[in-house]
Amino acid sequence: MVQQYKSPVRVYKHPFELVMAAYQKRFPTCKMIPIFLGSEILSDFKSDDEAVHVVERRCKLNMDAPYLLKKIVGVDYIYFIQKNSLNWRDRTLKIEAYNESFSSRIMVIEGCTYFIHPENPDWTCFEQTASLEVKSFFGFENTVEKMAVKQYAASLKKGKEILLYYINELLEEGYQCPPTWTELHPSDPTPSNSEPTTPDAEGAPKEKLTKKLSLEVPQSNSVNSRHAEAHHHNHHGNHIHGNHPHRHRNQSSEGTSESTPSTSRARQSSFKDNTRRRLASSTMERGAVGGMGSEEEVSKVDEDYIEQYLGPLTLVQESRLIELREWLNETHKGKMPKDMHLLRFLRARDFNTEKAHEMITESLAWRKQHQVDKILSTWQPPEILTRSFAGGWHYNDIDGRPLYIVRLGQMDVKGLIKAAGEEAILRHVLSINEEGLRRTEEATRKAGRPISSWTCLVDCEGLSMRHLWRPGVKALLRMIEVVEANYPETMGKLLIVRAPRVFPVIWTLVSPFIDENTRQKFLIYGGKNYMEHIGGLPDHIDPRFIPDFLGGECYCNVPEGGLIPKTCYRSMEDLQNPDELPLCSETVYKSATVQKGLPQEVLIHITDAHQVLTWDFDILRGDVVFSVLMSRRPLTVHKEPMGPMGPTNSVVIDKSHVCGVDYRQVELPLVCKAGASIQGSHVCQAPGWYILQFKFYSSSSSLSKTDQAKAHHHHHKSKIMYYYEVLSHEDFRGSMSSLKSCHSGFSALSISSTGSSKASGSSSQVSR
Repeated sequence: MVQQYKSPVRVYKHPFELVMAAYQKRFPTCKMIPIFLGSEILSDFKSDDEAVHVVERRCKLNMDAPYLLKKIVGVDYIYFIQKNSLNWRDRTLKIEAYNESFSSRIMVIEGCTYFIHPENPDWTCFEQTASLEVKSFFGFENTVEKMAVKQYAASLKKGKEILLYYINELLEEGYQCPPTWTELHPSDPTPSNSEPTTPDAEGAPKEKLTKKLSLEVPQSNSVNSRHAEAHHHNHHGNHIHGNHPHRHRNQSSEGTSESTPSTSRARQSSFKDNTRRRLASSTMERGAVGGMGSEEEVSKVDEDYIEQYLGPLTLVQESRLIELREWLNETHKGKMPKDMHLLRFLRARDFNTEKAHEMITESLAWRKQHQVDKILSTWQPPEILTRSFAGGWHYNDIDGRPLYIVRLGQMDVKGLIKAAGEEAILRHVLSINEEGLRRTEEATRKAGRPISSWTCLVDCEGLSMRHLWRPGVKALLRMIEVVEANYPETMGKLLIVRAPRVFPVIWTLVSPFIDENTRQKFLIYGGKNYMEHIGGLPDHIDPRFIPDFLGGECYCNVPEGGLIPKTCYRSMEDLQNPDELPLCSETVYKSATVQKGLPQEVLIHITDAHQVLTWDFDILRGDVVFSVLMSRRPLTVHKEPMGPMGPTNSVVIDKSHVCGVDYRQVELPLVCKAGASIQGSHVCQAPGWYILQFKFYSSSSSLSKTDQAKAHHHHHKSKIMYYYEVLSHEDFRGSMSSLKSCHSGFSALSISSTGSSKASGSSSQVSR
């Protein structure tokens, strides 16, 4: 398997001519690289005008490997061929290297380029690619590959230090930089003020930059850019060639192109072409890079930027970030994700570029489809959410992460879903996540170090079996899916305090849907031990900011939640916004309007005996009669229009069907009054087609004719919202609270129900 690596851009705040003079001091040997034993020149070419100088060397390196491996291989030294192409006119140095020893068993190809900074001609940039392919090595393939990666990473840490050592040595000796080649040859056709070009992978000149660059490289470049030089060393035969059989791949190296799969080459092409564009994007403009950048914004991936805004990355992680960025540059049209956002997807997929690319492209399409980038400026949560969603931002944790507090035990989950709807709650959750991304950028700027995630504190006081209400859990799991798919690795820490005894049951239901990496960030405190000094809440939140309701002294302006009156419940149609593309393709609850002679019927196919049919519905207006019917023969659903412009209802039982012949009742009719919440279940004794039937009910028969007319005028239709689910007998056993309302009684959910009249009374009831 071919292992490929790309380095971030390294910046030397020194002129190209000085960097080249320092580089030459490392030949033919380098005292700072003990394994580099020497080199011999194989060819030396200079152009007539001396603008181009090409030197090919054979470099001898001490094999830095275990003694046993050396004995098995039978060699102490390995040789690399290195070709340096120096172009004084363009002020570029291109280095290509490959291993001569064991080339039939191991293929190592390295490539790097020095070029002037596209904004500041007195600075020098460096970039490098590498590839390694261990074909066969006496049964030590895995050992050799691990050793190669380890040595290569070590060389990167050392490389720039060595070049800076020689640069400082030259400066101490009073070295004066010579004029540039174009200054010495003013008659050259290339204007001295023109932007430099460097050869691309095919040897053709690169396109010149077409817009003014605005990079301000941080002052820490000369100190923090150790990675780059190490790359550079590798090419020069300083330390890499012998340290490991590591194959470096240069985009401009023909040998590399031949040894790399075409699909990977296409994905990773134009590395150098994108380098200048990466450098062109201002560090300060990109900031901590939380979510999406501007449409014209391009990636600037240099080592100082990584250290200041992305944090420590390994060699492989840096390479995967650059590869994913360039892949998206080639395929994605529109707003590009910022680098920190890319890193979240890479971490979520263990830095597998293919999987991360698939995940983020799906997320980008989702963001564009639902205009998520604009949600903070366009989304206005309904008042019921603002007042009753018990969550809000509250300062930062002890590590500087933004802190979000949720008073879960005080939330009326059922009331929120039925009064605000899943769509609004999901949009609210997304706006919280978008705000979290924005706050991490602010926290990064304030702390002066990368902060890419936030902390969530969940207070479970008041959490009980009512929160195990099954439709609410189902809606929660759908929201977790959306967040996990589009905001991976944004949760730095999750603190759960005052967890009651019922919490393990809730955790068992929810945890399988949470990413493993996220689950490891959970800290759960039961009882009152959350304030203990060792390992307690003060270890994670500054005591000055611990909320007052948790025993702290800081006032926390987070809504307290509370029960939502049933009068606030609304149907799904009322909750829909015609101007918004729904985020929820399917909601937990359905709604319907029933009128005299036109019921709403739900057909459910039960395949196994003893499956449990469960239901939960609310009567929003008018009265209805609820029944459960069953047929052993297949039935079909047909739509019946309620009126010329009105909605349509699903109907299964038509006038030709005869009760007792075509179908039978398995639950006796139940009259349900307006405002009632109904929960119940039926244990199916046989497979078949079951029907939940809702019929309009009029209670005005005993009234006077005048009162009947008034009642008919005001209550000629009934409106309901309903939910049903089929559970296996094993899953249902013991889950008496699976349909429990937040503020109403619930049915006994009798397991022994047989569908008889007697069972009917115990398996369905009106919540009082």
